[in-house]
Amino acid sequence: MRYRITFVAGLAVGYVLGAKAGKARYEQIVRLARSVVDSPAVQETAGVVGAQVAGAGKAAYHRISERLPVTSLKDFLARPTEDEADELDPTVVEGMPTSGSSDSKLNGAGPDVPGKGR
Repeated sequence: MRYRITFVAGLAVGYVLGAKAGKARYEQIVRLARSVVDSPAVQETAGVVGAQVAGAGKAAYHRISERLPVTSLKDFLARPTEDEADELDPTVVEGMPTSGSSDSKLNGAGPDVPGKGR
C-alpha cells in the first residue's frame, strides 16, 4: 500500500511539474491535494501511524538500553577502547604470563630488570 501511495504521489508531482495545462489545472490539483490532506480519514490515519511510530521508537530505545550498559553518550565516549583498556590493566602485559601463571623465572619484578638476580 505504501508503494502505491508513493507511486501516485510521484505521478502527481511529475504531472504538475511537467504539465502544460496551465495555471487553472495546477490550481485544481492543489485544491484536490489539500482536500485529501485535510480529510478526516487521512488525519485519523496520520495520527494512528504517528502513534505507532512513536511506540516503536520507544520500544526500540528500551530494548537497546537494556542491552547496552551505557547511560549517556558522554559515558560511552569516556570508556576506553579494548587496546586502551589492555594498556591500563596491569595484569595484561604482552609476552608476560598472567597473574595465575606458575612461571618460576619471574620473581615479580618483570623480565630482564637490572639489579634483580636470576
